[in-house]
Amino acid sequence: MLPMTGGMKGWTREQMAMRAAMDIPDGSYVNLGIGIPELVAKFVPEGREFIYHTENGLLGMGPEPAPGAEDSELINAGKKAVTALPGASFFHHCDSFTMIRGGHIDVCVLGAMQISQYGDLANWSTGAKGAIPAVGGAMDLVAGVKTIFVISQHTTKNGAAKLVEKCSYPLTGKQVVTRIFTNLAIIDVTPEGFRVRELAPGIGFEEVCAKTDAPLLPLEET
Repeated sequence: MLPMTGGMKGWTREQMAMRAAMDIPDGSYVNLGIGIPELVAKFVPEGREFIYHTENGLLGMGPEPAPGAEDSELINAGKKAVTALPGASFFHHCDSFTMIRGGHIDVCVLGAMQISQYGDLANWSTGAKGAIPAVGGAMDLVAGVKTIFVISQHTTKNGAAKLVEKCSYPLTGKQVVTRIFTNLAIIDVTPEGFRVRELAPGIGFEEVCAKTDAPLLPLEET
């Protein structure tokens, strides 16, 4: 279990990313979505090797560069500066999507607007007028990648639940999410619904239930 920082309850964004990295198997090819998932690139547990992929055409992506060391031609899919690790390779955008659609990426870590108890994911649009007009690469990722992790705050800035019985926003994919990492808990999507795998420091099961708009199964006895 990751420790609390500064006496605060729950996990910070970086702790959420670190915790997600801990659950990625050694040797995995990993695609990282925009937002909090990008932070996962900073963390590789000791004794493991991950090969990070970004759909704009880089395999072997490293963490963000030190301030002042950015290369304007070396960016991720979110147009943020990254580094390339020794042995990294660059390729055409179409080749990158061939990797995704061909099932060659093991794990994808994405953000979310909503996740249903069935593992349905909505992460590209609220459906509101003037909202983002296209899904981008997310639909390809959830269809082609073997395992989908989600990292997200447990609720919106207004306190609305992101973990719901049924998504009200346009779907990115149906029954695609395996595990969810929030600031409050790690939650598995199971055939029975959401099940708490681990609670963040200082967070109780009842608090997570109160901020989840779907049935929540407790920690399994070990």
